[in-house]
Amino acid sequence: MKKTQSSLAALALGLSLSACATTSADDALKPWPRAAEGYSRHVIELPKLTDESTRKVELIAGKTMEVDCNHHRMGGQWQEKTVEGWGYSYYELDRVGPPVSTMMACPDDSRKQAFVQAGGEPMLVRYNSQLPLVIYAPSDIEVRYRIWSAGPDSLPAQQR
Repeated sequence: MKKTQSSLAALALGLSLSACATTSADDALKPWPRAAEGYSRHVIELPKLTDESTRKVELIAGKTMEVDCNHHRMGGQWQEKTVEGWGYSYYELDRVGPPVSTMMACPDDSRKQAFVQAGGEPMLVRYNSQLPLVIYAPSDIEVRYRIWSAGPDSLPAQQR
């Protein structure tokens, strides 16, 4: 009987800790809206750095698909929006179009799986470990990111 009670107590503790972890993750995203139908919400939590002003985050969205030797890209438009009442930024990719490519002839064996980027110009955003980066994209789109860093030197511009 004692073993059963301690097993039940351990199970109850485990479930309550699991519920707390889920609740705190949900609470951290409470200011941001849920994803609209047909969209997914992606969250990036950045590690704290000593000097975050020297870093930027590049948001990359796209799909892995079969391509040939041509250059492939998908349309799309990035928008920065603000959570009403909070002032927090979030990013949305919409108007994602079908893939387009250059139309050069390719060898028969050139087909492969590759990530095809959407969204036109890269979306560079401020590095800020204090808040999550929240991105909304169509559900069939994958979101990736890359960290950029500035070199230690700045160069003077010429006056003319």
